[in-house]
This record gives sequence, structure tokens and C-alpha cells, in this order.
Amino acid sequence: MTAVAGNEAILRDVLGVIKDRESVAERLLASSAKHSFDPDKELDWDAPFEEGKWYWPPELVSLYDTPMWHRMPEEQRHELARREGAALASLGIWFEIILMQLLVRHIYDKPLGSKHVRYALTEIADECRHSMMFARLVNKGGIEPYKVTWFHHNLARLLKTVSTTPGSFTATLLGEEILDWMQRLTFPDERVQPLVRGVTRIHVVEEARHVRYAREELRRQMMTAPRLSKAFTRISSGEAARVFSIAFVNPQVYTDTGLDKREALAQVKASAHRREVMQTGAKRLTDFLDEIGVMRGVGRKLWQSSGLLA
Repeated sequence: MTAVAGNEAILRDVLGVIKDRESVAERLLASSAKHSFDPDKELDWDAPFEEGKWYWPPELVSLYDTPMWHRMPEEQRHELARREGAALASLGIWFEIILMQLLVRHIYDKPLGSKHVRYALTEIADECRHSMMFARLVNKGGIEPYKVTWFHHNLARLLKTVSTTPGSFTATLLGEEILDWMQRLTFPDERVQPLVRGVTRIHVVEEARHVRYAREELRRQMMTAPRLSKAFTRISSGEAARVFSIAFVNPQVYTDTGLDKREALAQVKASAHRREVMQTGAKRLTDFLDEIGVMRGVGRKLWQSSGLLA
């Protein structure tokens, strides 16, 4: 093959990627126009919480089916679920703020009139509404938002600063897909508070588009990124998985529920049920990352140490 023919082949490949990127964005924009929600108008924020309803499905509560859980009176179980739901909503806000920054960085050098950029801005608008919705839900429950640790807060600051584009989209999927799996179990569950079900329904519908956008872009990035960028993505995503799995349980919820924090954390760590929940929630993501070449080497070992990969 001559140099000219080789360059033409590369150009055709690049144009094919751009065309596919634009067609995906066009479909996602059409879906956004049909299936987007205003939580302030869509949900009944004035309705009181219903007596006896859960704030989070009990099977998804960290201590479920542990010795502590079996010793706890039903009222205390409900209180733990209420606080863990608030902690997860708080975690969601923290993560979505990171995600919005990563998306803005992603489109900074992209053609500003493209559908790809337009959809990224649409997603940022979605995430703004989601963050406000989660904050309003936490406030409605009469709980102060839970913070991640100082270390994780600043480690995330570092990770998002040095993150490559494929690393950013891997982190995006990490934050979205596990919570999405849990929320898909939550919104049809009639044992759960109607407001919580409404919040999770809106989030699931809109996050489905975000996941598609991130998956398609990550697949492209892992095909075209330089070798060192791919290697860094594997390691940084594994470290992000380790941080995220720890941040998923906020120890303060145990203290606030009147439980011994150290004993609770030890039982969660030893819980086969909890391990199965987290690995099942992450399986669709880890299978995808394995397929596109992210789960290799040191990165795979970090994923295994996170407890999210069997």
C-alpha cells in the first residue's frame, strides 16, 4: 500500500468514527426530547412520607442478612435504610459534579456545532437536574447530606485532573451503572416510599441515555487511544473502582443509627450477600470493560481488590 493510499484509508476510518459518533448523538438527542423530566413538576414533593414504607429496598441495605441485621428491631432497620438512601443520594451528587467537569473537559476541543457536543451539554443539563433532585430528596428526609472522606474528596480531585478521555468515560460508567442497577430494583418496588420510587424512575430513564453515550465513546477511545493512554486508563479505572466501592458505604450512617461503626463495617466486609449485591450490580459494566480491553494487568487486580469483580 502506498503512503497516499494508507492516508486515505486512515481518513476513511476517522470519518467513519465521526459519522457514527454523530449518528449516536442524534438518536440520543431525539430520545432526550421525548423522555426528559422536570423533577420539580413531575414529583409530589409536598406529600408526606408514608408510614411503614422503606426508603431503600432492605435487600440493598449494606447490613442486610448479617448478624447485626437480625438483631436490629424493625424500626432501626428502617432508619438505617433511610440514612443509607440519603448517603447514596449524597454520593450521587458528589459523583455527578465530577462527571459534569469531565464532560466539559471532553468537549472543550470538539467541534462546538456537532451533535456530539450538543448531546454532552444536554447530559450536563440532565445531571444538574439530578443533583438538585437528589439534594431535595435528602432535605425532604430531614437529613444533612453525607460527605465522602477528605481523602477521597481530594483523591477524586486528582483523578479527574489527570484523567485521560477513556479514563473519564470509564469512571462515568463506574458511577452510573451500579447505582442504575440498584435503582432499577427500587422504582417498581411497592414497599418503597413513592417519592423515592419517583426519583429513581426519573434517574433510570435519563441515565440510560448517559450510559449509551459513555459506552459508545469509550469503545471508540479504546480503539484509537495511544498505548500509554490505554495503560493509564486500566490502572486509573481500577483505582477509581477501589475508591468507589469504599465510598459506597458511609460509616457515619451506622453511628447515626445507633450502631457500633467498627462492628458494622466488619460485618459488611464479611457479608456474602453484600458482596453478591455489589458484584451483580457491577457485572454488566465489568463484562463490557473486559470486552473492550480495560480489564487487564494491574488494573484488573485493582478491580478485584475493590470487591466489584469476582
